[in-house]
Amino acid sequence: MIHITKTAQNYFAKLLEKQEPGNQIRIFIINPKTTSVECQISYCPPDTVEQTDIELKFDKFSAFVDEISAPFLKDAEIDLVTDQLGYQITIKAPNAKISKIADDAPLIERVQYVIQSQINPQLASHGGKILLMEITDDRYVIIQFSGGCNGCSMNNITLKEGIEKHLLNIFPDELKGVKDLTKHQHGDHSFY
Repeated sequence: MIHITKTAQNYFAKLLEKQEPGNQIRIFIINPKTTSVECQISYCPPDTVEQTDIELKFDKFSAFVDEISAPFLKDAEIDLVTDQLGYQITIKAPNAKISKIADDAPLIERVQYVIQSQINPQLASHGGKILLMEITDDRYVIIQFSGGCNGCSMNNITLKEGIEKHLLNIFPDELKGVKDLTKHQHGDHSFY
């Protein structure tokens, strides 16, 4: 599943020597298949290991991966790279990132790709995002706002002047518009 080079294994083993006995490492993914994906490594005390975790045994330690992160970490490689400034851990996880899709992919996949790679990164600056719920037979994209966009007083402008204009510009012959399915509830989570 995950290849950790010998150099990186030695580095982790040295770090773990300075920790509480029994501590191992945990490798996990945050925001998989988005443009804001992050691969993280942390200490893993024995009392935080879940029954569903996958244990990867190395010579001097174990690495634990939660079941949600596991498919995104398939074929990942962790290495310790040294240069003039010192050293750093590098993580290459090709299955964690959003994959470019073919131009002839189904419309729903192409729209989802644009939402994940272009629209949601912009909404993330306000703590929000949208979810693609469906594309109707009459060619309307049905979305749902979440996070800071749910209940935001600017959601109509975001919907019509941002999301809809952007999607209609990219798919002018395939879409008619975008509709919001969200039951907006204004609160502390809302951006405006």
